Amino acid sequence: MAEQKSSYDYEEILTCSRGEMFGPGNAQLPLPPMLMFDKITAISETGGAKDKGHIRAQFTIHPDLWFFPCHFQGDPVMPGCLGLDALWQLTGFYLGWLGEPGKGRAISTGEVKFTGMVTPETKLVEYEIDFKRVMRGKLVLGIADGIVRADGEQVFQASDLRVALFTS
Repeated sequence: MAEQKSSYDYEEILTCSRGEMFGPGNAQLPLPPMLMFDKITAISETGGAKDKGHIRAQFTIHPDLWFFPCHFQGDPVMPGCLGLDALWQLTGFYLGWLGEPGKGRAISTGEVKFTGMVTPETKLVEYEIDFKRVMRGKLVLGIADGIVRADGEQVFQASDLRVALFTS
């Protein structure tokens, strides 16, 4: 297992995408272009709204990102499902960071609410995930709430994000 750090730069995140960070068969992030963040600014087993741990990350937005031309032509906006995927990606990363074994899979989410958009004019997207519970039994399951901000303004929130690690 990798050394437990409290932040990760893009090159370090890519080692997780390649399956090198937590070892074979364990938590792994997608490779670009499906990787939806480029920096983890904070990660801790404590803190967050319920003091059960948190993770914070950022995604630098460039107007030429792959999804803008096709979603939607003439009205470019980052698909909300990609923001949700980023929250799941980070939730799974957190479980691997805790040292838990298994491949991460998104299970579900509770309520999702959009209050704004990420457009090509956006400079920075920030993700905030606060853990409510981490179950460590036969199944490792993380349950968290997440917020997405575009240039400091909240544009998206999701409750009860659920990601599990599977060993078989």
